[in-house]
Amino acid sequence: MAAGRKGWLFSDTVAGANASANLFPLVEPCKANGIEPHAYLSHLFTRLPHLRNVNDFESMLPRNVYTSLTPHPLIL
Repeated sequence: MAAGRKGWLFSDTVAGANASANLFPLVEPCKANGIEPHAYLSHLFTRLPHLRNVNDFESMLPRNVYTSLTPHPLIL
């Protein structure tokens, strides 16, 4: 996947490029699963301190939190 091509074009420093490279693996699977990245990251960083085992961590993967973080259609 060439996710970083355009994003890295605007990285002025090595530290900025490293920060982008660290975030892309978290953001791109969200997009692929129809999840808003900011909502996922907020959910992840809130729950992260409470995770204890492999099953807990796997439950936080974007493919597993799809139903709780996808926008629900408005019911009129």
